[in-house]
Amino acid sequence: AVLDCHLMVTNPEDYVGPLKDAGADIFTFHYEATGQHHPSSVRRLGKDFEAEHAEKLCREIKDAGMKVGIALKPATEPDEALHALIDAGLVDMMLVLTVEPGFGGRKFQSAVMPKVAALRKKYPQLDVEVDGGVGPATIDEAARAGANVIVAGTAIFNAPDPSKVISHLRTSVENAA
Repeated sequence: AVLDCHLMVTNPEDYVGPLKDAGADIFTFHYEATGQHHPSSVRRLGKDFEAEHAEKLCREIKDAGMKVGIALKPATEPDEALHALIDAGLVDMMLVLTVEPGFGGRKFQSAVMPKVAALRKKYPQLDVEVDGGVGPATIDEAARAGANVIVAGTAIFNAPDPSKVISHLRTSVENAA
């Protein structure tokens, strides 16, 4: 089993130790929460990038023995700093949110699928996860775009036969690979 802890918090670095101690395998944080857009965060990582905070957090997570996941909200595009982190081997999984975070049951946003496809094309070995509005009606689109890790909540919990939905989601992703 794999325990991926997806944190929607402003100071994700405060949770590295506690989640390591709790047995987390993957520590996923929101890129927008790392302060990478603050001018004081500019440093060199191959080129000038606004990545000091995100890079430090990735290294801290890796040093704690966990894999690193980075979540992107629908409006956030991968920037040079994020690509540098992936290229440096500091990111194991990208989570592309297909809804604005906050509540379950929201409508899947197809408009973010080009982001998924671009990540898959540039990083064929990277795990690319989608979360939000994923269910039987949207899984094929997400899988064709390159998502190989799926988060589904409402579609499973509201289904008359959850195991059938899970099987459908899994089969769709496996067939798209």
